[in-house]
Amino acid sequence: MSKEEAFTQLIKEHQGLIYKVSSLYTEQQQDQNDLYQEIVYQLWKSYDSFRGEAKMSTWMYRVALNTAIGQLKKKKRAPNTVSIDQGVVHIMDEIDADLDERIKALNAQIQQLSILDRGLILLLLEGKKYEEIAEIAGLSLTNVATRISRIKQKLKSKMTKN
Repeated sequence: MSKEEAFTQLIKEHQGLIYKVSSLYTEQQQDQNDLYQEIVYQLWKSYDSFRGEAKMSTWMYRVALNTAIGQLKKKKRAPNTVSIDQGVVHIMDEIDADLDERIKALNAQIQQLSILDRGLILLLLEGKKYEEIAEIAGLSLTNVATRISRIKQKLKSKMTKN
């Protein structure tokens, strides 16, 4: 019997176990089917690592429960989706237009900075840390911190005037 045939037979023999775990950790039928499939996949991935130190059903429960718990944790971290009505969409369009205008104004002010200052603010906006900016720009950490602080003040004052 090939490895695939042995695994298929194992799943057929213990499908009740997988079904119980998947139905215990889900509410919707689609989620249950997805979890069932994920458990079978995880069992297949770890099938070669089963050492026979425990009963096959014990090992399968462990894999199934770990998979189900892992899926729950992923779901908790995932954002909840909520449908929104057209009124909210319209408000968001107005907010987006205002935001676009402000971004354009900020970009115009950034364009007026010196070449070095433009580069520093770009790196900052890219999420680089001061240490990394200093290394890239070839400046001391203190110099970078001072320059960025001054750039922020300059941009803030220009943006509040506009």
